[in-house]
Amino acid sequence: MILFMVNLAGAVALLLFSVRMIRTGVERAFMSPLRRLLRRATGSRLRAVAAGAGSAVLLQSSTAVAMLTAGFAATGTLSIIAGVALILGADLGSAIAAQILLSPIHWLVPVLLILGVTLFLKAESRRPRQAGRILVGLALVLLSLSLIREATEPLRDNPLVDAVLGRLGSDPASAFLLAALITYAMHSSIAAVLMFVTFAAQGLLPDNAAAAMVLGANLGGAAIPFVLTMRGERRARQIMLSNLLLRGGGAVALLLVLLARPDLLALLGAGAARQAINLHLAFNLTVALLALPFIPAVARLADALLPAGRGSAEDRPSALDEQMLSNPPQALINAQRELLRMAEETHLMLQPVLGLFQTWDGAISDRIAAREQQVDRMHYDIKLYLSRLSEADLTADQSRRAMAITMIANHLEDAGDQISANLVDLARRMHQQGVVFSADGLRELTDFHDRVLSNARLALNVLMTADSEIARQLIEEKDRTRAAEQDLQNAHLARLRANNRASVETTNLHQETVRALKQVNTDFTYVAYPIVEEAGDLRASRLA
Repeated sequence: MILFMVNLAGAVALLLFSVRMIRTGVERAFMSPLRRLLRRATGSRLRAVAAGAGSAVLLQSSTAVAMLTAGFAATGTLSIIAGVALILGADLGSAIAAQILLSPIHWLVPVLLILGVTLFLKAESRRPRQAGRILVGLALVLLSLSLIREATEPLRDNPLVDAVLGRLGSDPASAFLLAALITYAMHSSIAAVLMFVTFAAQGLLPDNAAAAMVLGANLGGAAIPFVLTMRGERRARQIMLSNLLLRGGGAVALLLVLLARPDLLALLGAGAARQAINLHLAFNLTVALLALPFIPAVARLADALLPAGRGSAEDRPSALDEQMLSNPPQALINAQRELLRMAEETHLMLQPVLGLFQTWDGAISDRIAAREQQVDRMHYDIKLYLSRLSEADLTADQSRRAMAITMIANHLEDAGDQISANLVDLARRMHQQGVVFSADGLRELTDFHDRVLSNARLALNVLMTADSEIARQLIEEKDRTRAAEQDLQNAHLARLRANNRASVETTNLHQETVRALKQVNTDFTYVAYPIVEEAGDLRASRLA
């Protein structure tokens, strides 16, 4: 039994790792176009469902799409209704991905490994390398499912296992709740469904237990993004709660139907495994289509159920422990932690600022100003703390780290100023003058803001991990942002030549907004330079 547990745990760990590997490859190579697809496909609910489904298939995760949706909602550029439709589509995409991975394609494993490893090791540019990572991840998913089957093979005739799993068959409600808990613990509904269906294929789960566990995985999958955004902006929480009510409530309702009419499972195919995976797809497709007309009503219900308050993080005590100044390594860690908090606050300032250009909101403006004061305080405290630390006998490496933290703090403080002083002021002037950007101009600025916001999140990852590969990616994104800024200016000039009235009226505001966002991007990108320089990957000059 111990050997079985070790083998099964290893196979499940490989499954979780390989699903994450696919998502990482997509995020590092294709996140920018994927974000544009999601944001622009919200003109209708059906388009939003389709975009969410396609994105979840690529990312192998409905939770990842949900967190992207939460980010869009926090900026104020995504409606609640469109956000819910996106996530319903992502749930459907996750079910489609599970169908694909459980199809008889295991013969592809060697081919995927050969192609994937070759691309990852030999390709010099980022996207082919990450495409190789995705192919290797797909191969490992298929391999992990084979390992799960092999690990569970000896249990088919085990009396103890038969008794335990027989209990689940006679108590589908317990199987449902157990699956929801397992899915939440795994933080991946697709991995949980793959595991449950594989168990059913091995004869370890009877048909009613397998169906109940797949439905429980849907409840657990809907709970994951809701819990992850509980301390986020209210709009994001409203979207996640709406999805939980629709997907989780639908799973409970369908479980009750199957308890009353277990014979309905026979309509979904022969065998417990086929019934379970078809149920997963049919359930999410039905919810995605039938729920669309009721999204506004469910969103209002979610808003009423949410507690008052905006759900922002509470003010935490400073990480700059004065008693650690006599211990330079620990003091530098403390300064790094406070720097990360400073970056998080600046990122939270950046999220909603573009929404002010569309709809002025004094409360959001006040929150940005309050965060700016906190960023200024942390900037001052970090500089003072490190100046006092420099009085100690620091090594050359420690002195470099202290200087790097100081410089990054300076850039983050400047980013906060750009957002609070420049961007908010520009939005206020637009509101006071009663002018609006042209439709094309607003779409371009939204894309550019989203690009800068994505880079800011990447900068947070660099601060947390000090990963040189991610740092290089962030610097590469800076060059792409510079090119995108030039494209925006050219497009704006073309509208001026065409005598577009809205563009003429807002030309100064438009160009100042672009410049401010570009400077914010530059400030966030700076966090990568010390890491890349230490790795020896930074040239002393751009000049030939």
